[in-house]
Amino acid sequence: MWQNKGNPLQKGLLALFALILIIGVTAGCGKKDEGGSTAAPEGNPDEVLVTYKDGGQVTRGEFETFMNVNLLFNQQYAQYKDEPAFQHDMMNQLVAFKILASRADDKAKAEADKQSQQQLEQLKSFMGMQEGGMEKLLKDNNITEKDLDEFVHQSIQVFVSEESKIPDADLKAAYDQKLTQDKNAYDIATVSHILIGINDPATGKETRTKEEALKRAKEVKDKLTQGGDFAALAKEYSEDPGSKDKGGTYTDMPLSQWVPEFKQAAIELPIGQISDPVETTFGYHIMKVESRKTKTFDEVKPDLRSEAAQNKVHEFMEKELPGLIETNNLPKPEESKPAETPGTQAPQPDAPQSDAPKTENGK
Repeated sequence: MWQNKGNPLQKGLLALFALILIIGVTAGCGKKDEGGSTAAPEGNPDEVLVTYKDGGQVTRGEFETFMNVNLLFNQQYAQYKDEPAFQHDMMNQLVAFKILASRADDKAKAEADKQSQQQLEQLKSFMGMQEGGMEKLLKDNNITEKDLDEFVHQSIQVFVSEESKIPDADLKAAYDQKLTQDKNAYDIATVSHILIGINDPATGKETRTKEEALKRAKEVKDKLTQGGDFAALAKEYSEDPGSKDKGGTYTDMPLSQWVPEFKQAAIELPIGQISDPVETTFGYHIMKVESRKTKTFDEVKPDLRSEAAQNKVHEFMEKELPGLIETNNLPKPEESKPAETPGTQAPQPDAPQSDAPKTENGK
């Protein structure tokens, strides 16, 4: 689902944990080994697994805790946790975050303290609403509340620190460049639509032919042309559960989130005008654009700063980190195995499925 306003976690927190999981896990996560390479055997939690420049080290106990906290946020990684390639990726992430967090200045640390407290309150509230509550989630993943607190604080400190190093001039240059490449890159619109679908969103099975859907869409447009109430007709006819009970309306949504045909119509349709049926992979849409604008640099600057910080962390891991690690006692992965990264999912509550015209990648 491409929109979930009922999510008790802030967008920034979800993005953070999605990024935490994505950054380090970039290779070696294919099917589980049927034999061959073996995982790091259980042992003394005080055993040093990795050393890095300036006397840094990671013990087995610290690494296992880091792994367990990550698995709390993405249970699908449990199937890979014993694979050496996955362990190396996660170790690289842990070392990178330890180094980058240590480079934070006092101002970044103070801001990270503030943000961590706010985010942890929301995160713990979310966890408390899950079956068995937060205590069960922590116990099932063999971690403590203190482990969770330290993980969140360190992660936020890394990104606050990296964001603080990015000058506004760089962000403005990125904003201008993106607009040069796509003049609608920062456009948002409030759009109402009525979807006449061709497939059951739950099963994917065809519910009607394109011809039947088009005929029904034209009938809906005729009713609107004759003065029908858009919200009432959306509730009656629309097959997008994410918007039908809200007048078919999505408010101030980035056009970039929509499939090309819907996006183009949202760009070109005159404000307040009822469209002809617009065909997408979901079916046919009767659309009405309520408002449309381009977000200013100041409005998107926080997102640009966050994106730039993510890029800096990636760059550090690719270019600087390999030269800082001195020893690594984890079992070596089999280099002959093809790399394949599993998808990642930030922790979020279940949400109703929506057939809104999101991008193909967001299906």
